[in-house]
Amino acid sequence: MPEPSPTPKRRGRLLRFGAAFVVLLALAGYLAVQYLTGTGAPRCRVVSGKGDGASYEFTPEQAVNAATISAVGTTRGMPERAVTIALATALQESGLRNIEHGDRDSLGLFQQRPSQGWGTEKQIMDPTYAAGVFYEHLAKVPHYTGLPLTVAAQRVQRSGYPEAYAKHESDAALLAAALTGRAAATLTCEGRPAPSGTPGSDAVRAALVRDFGRDVLQTASAEVNAERPSPSPTATATATATAKSAGDAVTVPVPRKSTASGTVRERGWELAHWAVANSSALHIAHVSYAGREWSRGGSANEWRTTGGTDGKASASVVRIVPGK
Repeated sequence: MPEPSPTPKRRGRLLRFGAAFVVLLALAGYLAVQYLTGTGAPRCRVVSGKGDGASYEFTPEQAVNAATISAVGTTRGMPERAVTIALATALQESGLRNIEHGDRDSLGLFQQRPSQGWGTEKQIMDPTYAAGVFYEHLAKVPHYTGLPLTVAAQRVQRSGYPEAYAKHESDAALLAAALTGRAAATLTCEGRPAPSGTPGSDAVRAALVRDFGRDVLQTASAEVNAERPSPSPTATATATATAKSAGDAVTVPVPRKSTASGTVRERGWELAHWAVANSSALHIAHVSYAGREWSRGGSANEWRTTGGTDGKASASVVRIVPGK
């Protein structure tokens, strides 16, 4: 005797179960491919240099904008506290994204308004300009480094929600410590480069000049030449290590003297962390400084020791290697 056919209700349950199973299999396969090939959405992470376990994760887009904000501040001689205030403000106003909309005519990283004298729409949408004009206003706030962050930010922004800046202070402080170079080897990114953008050493140099100014390519070699008329082989190598490509690498000299906003060591790590923050946008594959190296990849979550023996030489330049 033949078995009875499944009822329509039962057939519906079987079809739904089968469809759900297929979807789960597809999802599992997709995640496996992402894990094995490292093609998942890239992420960046900054950790505390104090060893207290504090950390903050963010996107490559946010990393590029944060690095620009920090570089513009230190180039102007602003202290780390100013960079923290600027980063917390941008986190609140735009989520560290260069957005083309906002309340009324507000635009960009800091939601600055053309109608309020912050600049033209084109200027405000330039992160370097937006950061610079923010610091100009912040520098006019008396004793801003000693004020609560919310007060200092509000004196610049005139926001309707001044207390909102406070919730971003801890994350901004972690970012500022890394991006100003005070906390060494604390910023990493993982994943593949963004599909857009122009890879190569020329793009890296152009971005360095954009954020730090032209002196970033010249200062160190000028200092060495001025102070050592008869340089040793090591000094000669340092003097000629300007930001020209060596093969496909860019070597950025680190000034031998302390800068206005930090020590030589901090300047080196500032440049190294800047390169990592820009790794997706500029297709940067390797960054090395002071005997440590970061490499792009699916699990590029640490700075590894390179095993070099010449600490002084490795601390004299930051080496940036673009990839494909």
